[in-house]
Amino acid sequence: MTEKIRIKYFTDKIERLCYIGGKSDWIDLRAAEEIELKAGEFQLIPLGIAMELPAGYEAHVVPRSSTFKNYGVIQTNSMGVIDETYCGDNDQWFFPAYALRDTVIHVNDRICQFRIMKHQPELSFEETDRLDHEDRGGHGSTGKQ
Repeated sequence: MTEKIRIKYFTDKIERLCYIGGKSDWIDLRAAEEIELKAGEFQLIPLGIAMELPAGYEAHVVPRSSTFKNYGVIQTNSMGVIDETYCGDNDQWFFPAYALRDTVIHVNDRICQFRIMKHQPELSFEETDRLDHEDRGGHGSTGKQ
């Protein structure tokens, strides 16, 4: 079943959302304004959209794999989570960027991506003294001999 998501665009200067290369799990988001950043500066980069997500869903927003290489910025919150209550007429999405070098991000540049996920199910935790599985070798041990 295809979920329908209502979207509001704040500008006609960015391309409309679509799957890149057919179907993908992630959809690219674009800068809605030209942003000039000096090394060490922080800026919320407007993405030019607001959405009405279905009840029980949230959007996960992360940088594209090329964002740091192309623009020298990192996302300050590592991953943004936008829940279905952030859906008002002025609830524009933003990319919180911190510049590690001087850079210019142009209108319509693809700087981040998102996917829609169901909320985590309700969980209960049961305390135990043993997990009864083989140890993997500790943190950071995968692939080490």
